[in-house]
Amino acid sequence: MASADLRDELLCSICLSIFTDPVTLRCGHNFCRVCMDEFLKTQNGAGVYSCPECRAVFQERPALQRNVTLHNVAERIQSTQPNQEEITGIRCTYCIHSPVPAVKPCLLCEASLCDNHLRVHSKAAEHVLTEPSANLEDRKCSVHKKILEYYCTEDAACICVSCSLAGEHRGHRVEMLDEAFVKKKEKLRNSLQKLITKREKTEERVRSLEERWRKDQEKASGEVERVTALFIDIRRRLDHLEKRVLREISRQEEQMSLSLSDVIQKLEVKKDELSRKMRHMEELCNMTDPWTVLQEPDTGDLCDPEEEGGEGAVGGHDGGDGDTRGPDGGEEAISGPDEGDEDTRGHDGGDEATGGHEIPDLGADLISQMLHAGGAGIYGQGPADILLDVNTADINLCISDDLKTATWTKISQNRPETSERFQEYPQVMSRRGFSSGRHYWDVEIRRSRRWAVGMCYSSIDRRGDQSDIGCNNKSWCLYGEWGYNNQYSVIHDSKQIQLRHQISSDRVRICLDYEAGQLSFYELCDPIRHLHTFTAAFTEPLHAVLWVYRGYIKISG
Repeated sequence: MASADLRDELLCSICLSIFTDPVTLRCGHNFCRVCMDEFLKTQNGAGVYSCPECRAVFQERPALQRNVTLHNVAERIQSTQPNQEEITGIRCTYCIHSPVPAVKPCLLCEASLCDNHLRVHSKAAEHVLTEPSANLEDRKCSVHKKILEYYCTEDAACICVSCSLAGEHRGHRVEMLDEAFVKKKEKLRNSLQKLITKREKTEERVRSLEERWRKDQEKASGEVERVTALFIDIRRRLDHLEKRVLREISRQEEQMSLSLSDVIQKLEVKKDELSRKMRHMEELCNMTDPWTVLQEPDTGDLCDPEEEGGEGAVGGHDGGDGDTRGPDGGEEAISGPDEGDEDTRGHDGGDEATGGHEIPDLGADLISQMLHAGGAGIYGQGPADILLDVNTADINLCISDDLKTATWTKISQNRPETSERFQEYPQVMSRRGFSSGRHYWDVEIRRSRRWAVGMCYSSIDRRGDQSDIGCNNKSWCLYGEWGYNNQYSVIHDSKQIQLRHQISSDRVRICLDYEAGQLSFYELCDPIRHLHTFTAAFTEPLHAVLWVYRGYIKISG
């Protein structure tokens, strides 16, 4: 309201528009410069000038003083007002001194009106006001040049009164333009409502598809995470198997190297001794004195099998004059080649090459066995045979005859209180403990409100809060609770981690890799889903452990 009042104060009384380049007379009234110049021109002949606002008389043409303050205020106001001329391109017909945008045209007057002229325009019914239009002729009948006041429903055309009485629309069903306008708007509103309904359904479908898209993306991300985790585990196991096999190959290679080195060293000694004997014989063969040669004892058989097999047959050299002595202190016989050597020519050369020593061969069969067993551990093997130990079962747990199922019951089982038995919580351990290797086992959880499965050391407490699995540093478990939030959590050393996965299956797989220090849990849904992996340095044999309340847990297989 305040801005409207201010705008009225900024209107020129001549053009009824906001001041354009305002000027001030001596009487204090303000006008547009163009408007005032045009007004004073009309008074030039009379020789007397007056103010158009207060009729104050001036003997001389008054000087027009520019009002800078009013000019700035007018510009500020104009900058905040919508420019109707820019919207419609239509100017007021009666504002001849300055262009003023029109807001309504009158069909009867065939004139466009600005806000100020609209206020003083006739309010009679025949003066029909419409929206601004560049061509007012469009609102008149092209035949009779009269205002289009009626609507022919049969031809869907706007007509004048002459068209309905004597023109081509004579006898047609005709309505007043305003009535047809109201009906048309009502029909458009109904169509609009239908479109709104259709759009809402379309939006709902888009939201539904977007939600499905989001779930599919989450599912795909979960699958990527699951497959990535599985292949990381496979690669880790393969790396571990590779290191074990390579260590075994290195061990065998080192053992073979040591054995071969020892044999080679012994054969080198024997070769040197034989070379010494050969040089002595060559000296004898090169002598020309028969007496000296004949003084040498008979050589005997230098290739005697007994000498071939052991080092005791090889004599020592005194390192002096070339004489050799036998074991009895006499001269040692120098033997020649044995003619019977031909009997051993058919041998494969293995013992002959090693001088009769046993050299271990590379255990290719053992390596293949390790690879086969390791591969089976990675790519699949049978489940571990888990049997429950009744001697550890809480008195409110009923253990089946096959030692595979633990069922919670209100009725005490009247078992003797021993140091092995859990006294505080409904849990039971397995008979068997695992101190090496890779193993897995599956469980089914039925009608159990709260449950936990995992592994623990046999040294876990049997009484007090520390006996609850997960609430100590000797046990690791997966915990589930139906009905409250249907979510998993994992617990170790009283630290509980809530998992983002909701329970969607009643079957769980527990996988142990003792050497790698990993205990993993998987949900056996379709497809299988990795839940969590504990990593620790295990120091004792691990036993399977079940914790069940109001329901039962069954070990599968």
